[in-house]
Amino acid sequence: MAGSVNKVILVGNVGQDPEVRQFQNGGQVCSFSLATSENWKDKNTGERREKTEWHRISVFSEGLIRVVQSYVKKGSKLYIEGQLET
Repeated sequence: MAGSVNKVILVGNVGQDPEVRQFQNGGQVCSFSLATSENWKDKNTGERREKTEWHRISVFSEGLIRVVQSYVKKGSKLYIEGQLET
């Protein structure tokens, strides 16, 4: 394989209002949780099932932090594209 890709696309609902924290050097980070869900019909019982995953999102770009502060709140539906960092 010639290379690798670290790309993530999430579509889900915001679980809490975004929180902005200041760094000592003047920078900022905006954090919030995002819920993604999948639904299926159980083959054995015929019941509808749902599984929800929670993702912790951190935004470091000043411009994006302003957008999140202005428009994103608990319950908002978001499309997020980015990369994983551990």
